[in-house]
Amino acid sequence: MYDRVEQALEKVRGALKAHGGNVELVSVENNVVKVRLTGACGGCPFSRMTLKNGVERVLKEEIPEIERVEAE
Repeated sequence: MYDRVEQALEKVRGALKAHGGNVELVSVENNVVKVRLTGACGGCPFSRMTLKNGVERVLKEEIPEIERVEAE
């Protein structure tokens, strides 16, 4: 599962990097993914929206068994 999540995150990294940020995979446990937004995304006031509308949406589309994505 970890490798599948890492591959799916590659789909959102391009957009994040274009804005000076990135996302790191911290863990995958019981269908819950924990990530860390870094760079410009780490302190951005829109980071929660990025997490839910970007990262979580893509991960759930790619891996339907994922229940949620949380920021670490």
